[in-house]
Amino acid sequence: MTATVRRAELADRVAAELLRELGASPSVRCEIDWAGPVELPLADETAVQAACGIMHVHGRASGTPQRLGLDYASTVAGVLAAQGALAGSLARARGARIDSARTSVAQSALLIVGQYLAVATSDDEWAESWEPGGRPPFRSREGIRFELETLRPEGWQRFWQQLGADPADIATGWLPFQQRFATAAARLPERLHTRLRQLCYAEIARAAEESGVSALPVRDDPAQPVEVPACTFLDLPGSATARSWTGGGPLDGIVVVESTRRIQGPMAGHVLGMLGAEVIRVEPPGGDPMRGVPPMSGECSARFRALNDGKRVEELDLKSAAGRRELRELVAGADAFVHNWAPGRAERSGLDADDLARTRPGLVYAWSSGWAPLDWPYPPLGTDFLVQAHSGIAAAAYPQQEPPAPSLLTVTDILGGLVCATGVLGALLRRERTGLGARVDSSLYSAAGVLPRPDRRRARAPRDRPLATADGYLALSESPGLDPALLREDTTENWRNRLAERGIHATPVCVDLRELAADPRVGKALHHSTHVAPTPAWEFA
Repeated sequence: MTATVRRAELADRVAAELLRELGASPSVRCEIDWAGPVELPLADETAVQAACGIMHVHGRASGTPQRLGLDYASTVAGVLAAQGALAGSLARARGARIDSARTSVAQSALLIVGQYLAVATSDDEWAESWEPGGRPPFRSREGIRFELETLRPEGWQRFWQQLGADPADIATGWLPFQQRFATAAARLPERLHTRLRQLCYAEIARAAEESGVSALPVRDDPAQPVEVPACTFLDLPGSATARSWTGGGPLDGIVVVESTRRIQGPMAGHVLGMLGAEVIRVEPPGGDPMRGVPPMSGECSARFRALNDGKRVEELDLKSAAGRRELRELVAGADAFVHNWAPGRAERSGLDADDLARTRPGLVYAWSSGWAPLDWPYPPLGTDFLVQAHSGIAAAAYPQQEPPAPSLLTVTDILGGLVCATGVLGALLRRERTGLGARVDSSLYSAAGVLPRPDRRRARAPRDRPLATADGYLALSESPGLDPALLREDTTENWRNRLAERGIHATPVCVDLRELAADPRVGKALHHSTHVAPTPAWEFA
């Protein structure tokens, strides 16, 4: 095979392990290659991260592109392959003539950076704003590195006021802290960091608890402290009548109702929609507030559209009895229900799995949480950067010569949504074969376990820091055997050719997502409207 179509072995292993864990025996196999429809010479994880924007987004916090220390694109490709196998098998069981499926590591990378790509290419005149420096994690007087999380400005203000921070710094720091999920950078005032370095961690943790803020140390060990399954199934009462396949995508005729927010939950519905399901998105009266967050793509937030385009919207007040009744009516005609509500909300609202299974026998009910099945006495917020800090991902994201830190690329949010969608597909295929509905539980923490990582932090390798040239950067999977300063004396393209003559494969690093979107070699994997978005990541035949 040529380099661009040889098998991605790690992605194969991830797909096989996920399918084994789900107890699925798909009748359709999904092949994985490196580039797929992307017409670039991509032969390994480093090349894909460089060419498809992952190094750029991961490196924003430091100001230069940097390789994410995990084989993230390959892992996501493995999850996509499991989805392709399950979706194709489900369609085949429903009458479709599908024999094979295919995806690629490059397409997985484009899906990973999809929100950032939408922002960079929106038709809004709003200027994308992110600056390196000042990012969490923080450090206490004893040297403990830790992450903070709060979703409310009131908590942020109370926390810092208790610790005696300057009011101007508190006000200045909130927006970059709150926006770090969107920008992959967080330029916080240095005096906030300085203030925490003057305090012991016990004092900081006490102030966090009293303010409703979550504080969690960043582990130095990359191994996941508690291994949990990616998804768990629990039988629900009743059985479902099969829906015939009527053409189109493999999930054509399948109806999914979702009540989700932020990234993790909407990503699950987005993937199911890309596979052909009708996705009905439940939003509060007046619509999801995230719809109005700039930059705008047409009349809606570009970042919101990246995960929610194509979904039918129903506005329901789930705090009212009438709204909950309307949700049950929607679920009565659906195959699956997906939410990522806070723990306890479903039970308090009478909308837990057993409640909705009585409304819709044979329902696939999926809850994608933050920490399940971990049992915390006082659980911290279940958000991406805290999960990275505790799960070991932060320790694996950077080489051992650098302090461990969560990547501000939302690693577990994206992967958590994809794992949830995979669980839904596995449960739908199981229902097609047995008639049984199921509760599907997954979390950001359980998704973190899908990412292969080393037993200990690894030493820095040439691939970690792309080399600067006269007009850009080159990523190499091996040492070029020359002084890196020499590369600054010539252009990226000239050095790429010179290194190729020596048998060293070098990949130009994407440092502008707008240029990536405009590259005709990537065009077959992208859809252009008022912003640019990845096309569905699978081919079925």
